[in-house]
Amino acid sequence: MSRNQGDRIVADRPDTPAVIGVTNQGSTTLTYGELEAAVQSRAAQLHALLRPGQTVGILALNSPEWLVAFYAVQRAGGVPVPVSHKMPAETLGYVLEDAAVTLLLVDDHTRSLVTTDVPVLDLGTPAPPSSFTSVVPEPGDTAMILYTSGSTGRPKGVLLSQASHLWVIDQTAQTVEPGSTRVLISAPLYHMNALTNSQRSLASGATIVLLPGFQPALFVDALASHHVTELSGVPPMFAMLLQRPELLAGRDLSSVRGIYMGSAPAAPALFDQLRAAFPNAEIAFGYGTTESGPVVFAPHPDGLPTPDGSVGVANPAVELRLVDGAGRPVEGHGVLEIRNPALLTGYHNRPDVPVPVTPDGFHHTRDVFRVDENGFYFFAGREDDMFTSGGENIFPRAVEQVLETHPAVDQAVVVPVPDDVKGAKPVAFVTLRPGAEAGEQELKAHVLDHLEPFAHPRRVWVLEDIPLSSTNKADRESLTARAAELMRTT
Repeated sequence: MSRNQGDRIVADRPDTPAVIGVTNQGSTTLTYGELEAAVQSRAAQLHALLRPGQTVGILALNSPEWLVAFYAVQRAGGVPVPVSHKMPAETLGYVLEDAAVTLLLVDDHTRSLVTTDVPVLDLGTPAPPSSFTSVVPEPGDTAMILYTSGSTGRPKGVLLSQASHLWVIDQTAQTVEPGSTRVLISAPLYHMNALTNSQRSLASGATIVLLPGFQPALFVDALASHHVTELSGVPPMFAMLLQRPELLAGRDLSSVRGIYMGSAPAAPALFDQLRAAFPNAEIAFGYGTTESGPVVFAPHPDGLPTPDGSVGVANPAVELRLVDGAGRPVEGHGVLEIRNPALLTGYHNRPDVPVPVTPDGFHHTRDVFRVDENGFYFFAGREDDMFTSGGENIFPRAVEQVLETHPAVDQAVVVPVPDDVKGAKPVAFVTLRPGAEAGEQELKAHVLDHLEPFAHPRRVWVLEDIPLSSTNKADRESLTARAAELMRTT
């Protein structure tokens, strides 16, 4: 079997649709045969422009051409660097320079964002037809560089080897019957969630229904008209969708058999709402990191149902442990550490940033989990998000989970604001379920009934939608700034 990730596309169904690109203007389809021909042609073109190991940036909206480019760069011996088109210009310039991008692939929507002198190739122009035999890399060679969001500083380029994500593909891809499975992907391909779902799908022989980005109306139209069987994305996307019940009314959603969420916390209300909207679907809530991949948890081996909000039990293919603040193993509640073959090999060009891998080979995720008596893991917050209020440690996710148990609350985000006496204090933003009402004092009292007084939010603001970051997670940075401004002016 090939050692090049770019070869992991099934070859036994040339006439089956591989990628259906859906936009507001219509749709285009690449069969598996057409996809293979396009990847070979682009790889031959790129191979003539690259030296082995050179980096190639992909700055574009989701499209079939984006996926062709990603696989072609790998086959040509280059290293793809997916880049967020939502980055500020200064950050984008930094990433392109930091990654030493020698060629940048763009589309009509992103060409104007490029202000550096890096050579540019337009994804909208097909490569000349050509056959190409993939470069054979070493297992430890870098296969891709994925940049983190950089919410606590400049983005870091995570180096992922050929071997690491070949293992991920082997763990997640299960061959399906031609035409039986259609996976709707609308999260950005520069993020691990959508990218690994795409790799899994094409290695399984499924059909990807690909949107340029998440748009609720287009999302519903695509899943209904293309008879989608699986939905994937981050919980805030689904929460935004369910805030628009008029989009779902009267639509045939019966084809959806599976919903896969991950990469961000999910409120209890979301599971109930998804079951009501998609009665034929099983809901799976997963977890993964850029540094150690998406293979972490699994269903219970004895068939116990996974409780809502749990990411499952430890996957038998990985080693997990919880540690305290001093790095000592603990039971029941602590920071998750992961050891598996998918670990990063380092951060690109950042000797100043310690690689978060322990001397015995565990990735220290900085994510806090609790484990119940049946071995089910529940996300409890970020080690980084914790702040101190009057000497007491507050994990925002713990407060959010209490707010989300209120019958009117859909989503909650808790952030700190400065306080002259306590140093910092918690405040909250919430969205409400369709048709529900709740006042600020009622929501504050609800938290006081369930948590210590120091943890209750001193202010609660109701929003129509939670703002999202470039990876479709709650944008805590902008909400923290917004809360500080509201505290000054109200």
